Amino acid sequence: MRTASKTRKTNETIIEVACNLDEAKEVRIDTGVGFFDHMLELLARHGRFGLEVKADGDLYIDSHHTVEDVGIVLGQVLKEALGDKQQINRYGHAYVPMDESLGFIALDISGRPFLVFDAEFPNQKLGNFDTELVKEFFQAFAFQSGITLHAKVFYGENTHHKIEALFKALGRALSEAIRINVEIDGVNSTKGLIE
Repeated sequence: MRTASKTRKTNETIIEVACNLDEAKEVRIDTGVGFFDHMLELLARHGRFGLEVKADGDLYIDSHHTVEDVGIVLGQVLKEALGDKQQINRYGHAYVPMDESLGFIALDISGRPFLVFDAEFPNQKLGNFDTELVKEFFQAFAFQSGITLHAKVFYGENTHHKIEALFKALGRALSEAIRINVEIDGVNSTKGLIE
């Protein structure tokens, strides 16, 4: 089973994350940021992997540290769970419509972290979630997991729908990329190594 867990403690947050890439039964999210909890659950459900996240952050300031630090730890845990990346597809992409919005993710579990993020959110807040933190989460996740990640919202009006389309698309693209493919001999790279 491809599993990993990690606890990260700073003066701003305590983050606990566990994932199981081969068993999707357990999804439990509690960050204290309701909208973010909803997005992380969608990510795991559409990614078809088990995910447990517990975060205790300085929400009396705002949700920035909590959201970013969850992205950091989730990226680290995913990278550890993938191990030597033997026989994974490596690449994944997904278009996800959410009512009037259309989101797109393309990613490469390459060991070369990069983020291209093309989305605008007219509403600055959804509950106690600052919508500018979507990019912060994606960046932290991509750089800690070693993923080349492209995210785009093609169009839409409702901020909730736009963000939801991105998180669902990220889950679906990850599901494709982390899937074991028996036709692949070793790692899916001519170099013979994905770091």
